[in-house]
Amino acid sequence: MNIALITGGLSSEREVALSSGRGILKALRNLGHNVSVIDPVFGSEKVSEDVIFRDMVSKEYPTLEKLKSLQGENARKLIECVNSPLFDNTDIAFLGLHGKFGEDGIIQTLLDLRGVKYTGSGMRASAFAMDKDISKTVFQAAGILTPEWIALNRQDEYNIKEFLRIFGKPLVVKPNDEGSTVGLTIASDEKELEKGIRNAFSYSDKVLVEKYVKGREITVAVVDGKAYPVIEIKPKDGFYDYEHKYTKGRTEYICPAEIKPAVAEKAKEIAMNAFTASGCEVYARVDFLLTQDDELYCLEVNTLPGMTELSLVPMAVKSEGMGFDALIDTVINASLKKYA
Repeated sequence: MNIALITGGLSSEREVALSSGRGILKALRNLGHNVSVIDPVFGSEKVSEDVIFRDMVSKEYPTLEKLKSLQGENARKLIECVNSPLFDNTDIAFLGLHGKFGEDGIIQTLLDLRGVKYTGSGMRASAFAMDKDISKTVFQAAGILTPEWIALNRQDEYNIKEFLRIFGKPLVVKPNDEGSTVGLTIASDEKELEKGIRNAFSYSDKVLVEKYVKGREITVAVVDGKAYPVIEIKPKDGFYDYEHKYTKGRTEYICPAEIKPAVAEKAKEIAMNAFTASGCEVYARVDFLLTQDDELYCLEVNTLPGMTELSLVPMAVKSEGMGFDALIDTVINASLKKYA
């Protein structure tokens, strides 16, 4: 097939997307497809793969200054890109994007309007899953346990002492629509909480203040209607932040997770429920915290999970014998079924 691999993009996770894109590109060519690589930051301009893939994932997410510079007028180039001849004669677009403008329903909407088929979930599920406030509301409606939270809009008045009274400490503060722990703070007192809220508002117009739940970090991959073995994520120190996610050797991954079989089955069942309730299609990754009492708190659904060498979905399917190329092939075929 003629496949347009869309990677890079305008989000704080741009470098991670490029890392995913490298792996996806290799697999697509191994599978015999004709692949053109497209990065929306270049608009309708056709550029070489060497230029697109020159950025490597670093230990820290981009500074606010770099992010503003990246997004700025480039946001218009997203429309220019999708509406350009770059997508002529495309059988399907493979979305190798993460974060804003890629995982939040915007690129999906533009591709829908252009009439280009694409991999993964549609516009509504992508937008719902990226919006943490909405997704947690969906979880609650579906009877899925999720940490208690309060959502703040930029214009809202709030009382720091009240948050500490309601939730205790520490507290988790995060932007409503960022991924990879960008802008996340674990606050232990009023000063840290105030600073964390200000930091989160610098990335988003809505911020979540969330009850801290102590537990083991686990995740479940859902691919083509099946939940795969649970993976436990064990950072060598601190918590599973941006640096631990994308720096080799900073985190240990255990697959299948060393947890009670009944708990593992329950996690897979809840993951499927969260996937369905969110309206997701094709594939996703569902993240949890598992407490000492074997309670499972659902944190979020990732509709375009990472496809890097450290990524969790490839690891989960590999534990049941599916290689990376076969995973990419499965994603394409399952995505095409949406349009049948």
